[in-house]
Amino acid sequence: MKLSSLLTGVIVSPAAIPANFFAIPLRLIVGFGFLQHGFAKLFRGGDAFVGILVAMHLPFPELLGWATVIMEILCGALILIGAFVPLAAIPAIIILLVAIFTAHLPYGFSSIKLLSYDAMGAHFGQPGYETDLLYIASILALVIGGAGPFSVEAILRRRLSHRSK
Repeated sequence: MKLSSLLTGVIVSPAAIPANFFAIPLRLIVGFGFLQHGFAKLFRGGDAFVGILVAMHLPFPELLGWATVIMEILCGALILIGAFVPLAAIPAIIILLVAIFTAHLPYGFSSIKLLSYDAMGAHFGQPGYETDLLYIASILALVIGGAGPFSVEAILRRRLSHRSK
């Protein structure tokens, strides 16, 4: 093997794996992230999150709070397994946009703001909207590029193609 082809394989994208494999790490982190946020709200008690929405003066806090918890869990599970990703993307992106405009926008872009470090460890400021935008970009990549291999969508696609033959 020539040195130039070896270097090209190491430093130039895409890697020597099928292109649709990009979806696997995106599905894992986005799906897990949404599930984690939804279950964290649920296990703290859904009313605790509703109380936060009341303090933020959002309309219909009870409805919005429980809808957010349910949608984070449902959309997270669907994205994680790669099922109906375009449909799951709609409420997931709405949740992220609401979070950006109601909670994170005043704190700027950066999600990590190291304020100080002492014997107790690192101390951080309020997170900005960076992470929300990364989630939105990842979800859009899955909608555009598909859920990839090892997904429910891939299984459904194979079954539908066998039936049409």
